[in-house]
Amino acid sequence: MARTITVGLDGSAESGAAAEWAAREAKLRDLPVRLIHVSMPVPEPMAQAPLLGAETHQHWTERVPREAAEGLRLRHPGVEVSTEQRNGTPTEVLVEAARDAELLVLGSRALSGLGGFLVGSVGQAVIARSEVPVVLVRAGEQAADEHVVDPAGLPSAATAFRPVVLGLGSPDDTVIAFAFEEARRRETALYVVQAWDTWPYAVYTVGPGFEHHETFTRQRADALADTLRPWRQKYPDVEVVEMSRPGSAATHLIDASRDASLVVVGRRVRRNPFGTHIGAVTHAVLHHSTAPVAVVAHD
Repeated sequence: MARTITVGLDGSAESGAAAEWAAREAKLRDLPVRLIHVSMPVPEPMAQAPLLGAETHQHWTERVPREAAEGLRLRHPGVEVSTEQRNGTPTEVLVEAARDAELLVLGSRALSGLGGFLVGSVGQAVIARSEVPVVLVRAGEQAADEHVVDPAGLPSAATAFRPVVLGLGSPDDTVIAFAFEEARRRETALYVVQAWDTWPYAVYTVGPGFEHHETFTRQRADALADTLRPWRQKYPDVEVVEMSRPGSAATHLIDASRDASLVVVGRRVRRNPFGTHIGAVTHAVLHHSTAPVAVVAHD
């Protein structure tokens, strides 16, 4: 099957924002968009009800992806958009659909009164099981949010992209390559954030067996530079800003997301089919980032 950007669509505002993001990404990648609408079986008592029966349910499930596709084609000319209706549980269907995709894009509700996402159980379960990158887009996300403001200080989708932010825990080539490619496509900078706990190194004693805090900080920065050196050579047109800092990785990434077009984090693949293990840092970033978040699975 041809590679696509696949979107989980349910008619909500957040899934609509995800579809819009997917169409913009599809243009950057020159790929088609596939809208997947999942239908749960209609319980027998509901199927017999004249206003809630199977025919009404079928009409609604066909209408949602059709109207969404028509809108995307109008707003994103040149992007190929297809729809697909599947029956089953959303988690199972979306994980299966992702196997034929370059990306799976899902929507998340914005937290009322707070920045960030509200990631539902389906979204978390899909992220935990998908082996292709999954992008979470919050309701209300606009194209202009991914770009710097114009000279008058107004939002604009015609200006340069904001930076891509990469959270680098244990360096993995799959995650790093994804982030560099996203920055290259957007012709923007890549901010690489690597954080480390301070408590074991808070001692400034210079006696035998101890290192200066400054020495350790420099060693961590040097290690990050060594990790990124071959990637700088492979992507000479991507400006790279290295940010090696003490403290909470989640906090630094959430702070950086405020000025980002996309945040990229990794998730270690676990073959256990049960549970929703996505890692503490990734979990925190998913819920509190103010920019779309791409979760990239790696071994």
